Amino acid sequence: MTIGAKLTDRKEPAGRQRERSASINLTPVRKLRLLSGRTHPSLADSVASHLHVELADPNIVDFANGEMRPRFVESVRGSDVFVMQSHGQTPGRSVNDSLMEQWIMIDAAKRASAKRITAVCPYYGYSRQDRKSKEREPITARMVADFFATSGADRIMSIDLHSGQIQGFFDGPVDHLTAVPLLTEYLRQQVPDGNFVMVAPDTGRTKVAEQAARHAGPSVNVASVYKRRPKDAVNQVQALDVMGDVRGRMCVLMDDMIDTAGTICAAAEILLAKGATDVWAMCTHAVLSDPAVDRLKNSPISRVVVTDTLPLPPEKQIDKIEVVSIAPVVAHCIEAVFSDKSVSQIFDGENQT
Repeated sequence: MTIGAKLTDRKEPAGRQRERSASINLTPVRKLRLLSGRTHPSLADSVASHLHVELADPNIVDFANGEMRPRFVESVRGSDVFVMQSHGQTPGRSVNDSLMEQWIMIDAAKRASAKRITAVCPYYGYSRQDRKSKEREPITARMVADFFATSGADRIMSIDLHSGQIQGFFDGPVDHLTAVPLLTEYLRQQVPDGNFVMVAPDTGRTKVAEQAARHAGPSVNVASVYKRRPKDAVNQVQALDVMGDVRGRMCVLMDDMIDTAGTICAAAEILLAKGATDVWAMCTHAVLSDPAVDRLKNSPISRVVVTDTLPLPPEKQIDKIEVVSIAPVVAHCIEAVFSDKSVSQIFDGENQT
């Protein structure tokens, strides 16, 4: 008899056989791990609360030379890991710091044997550099997507990308969320009679204004402001005319972001000149780079409604600004991804338009 035959014929104790059978038939338990960088921890805390999970500790250490190193406290082996970071500025930290921190955390999760890694980017950095508008310019939004792939992200989740084509920059699934239903729900609560006009601050945002008008109510009309940027000027804009009837109506300007507030303030001024009775502004991303706060303070806009995709420091929390939390939307979509359900169905497909 050969050695192999002897091993085959050997009888195992009954207890050992039951133990082997149980281990073979054991169904793996799916685990969700939510980690956050340091740019906007309060949003991550709120998302974790809506998901009813504990926010995992990335244990990030800063070295004297400016380098950083995460070392996760909890194991992420075999887990569905969501690494959350908005690419914004905070005191002492730049957009580049936010990006680099997220990439390093993704690399750490990959090397710690995470099963799947999703980069959750409520605000996607460099999103306006999505094409070459002049010679010898980079397409930085594509480079950012490449770095996510290189660091080990399997998919990206973001909210109201400045340009839909950014979804094609990443060679993998991109879950594009939108805050339009959230903002219009707030608007319906504040102005229940629907007696307002949804206005795009420039022609490029007309589709977004149309989508918001559909959510706001069947009687809501759409208008658009025609603007022009002076040649070779940065952060300057001229509002030239309004396409649509705004006379005697309240107007709501809808945009994806407010950065220096030049576009939104110029649009508000021409709307009032054309006979609008009141002007609100709504946007997803409150970037609010200088001199945005001063411009908004001195503008005829009576209310500015934003979401919390980016942190809003105390010095920018002026009376005109009201913040609506995006955390329930992000949590709902993270749960859908974790459960392998459709994200588009949450928005009835409107997040793809």
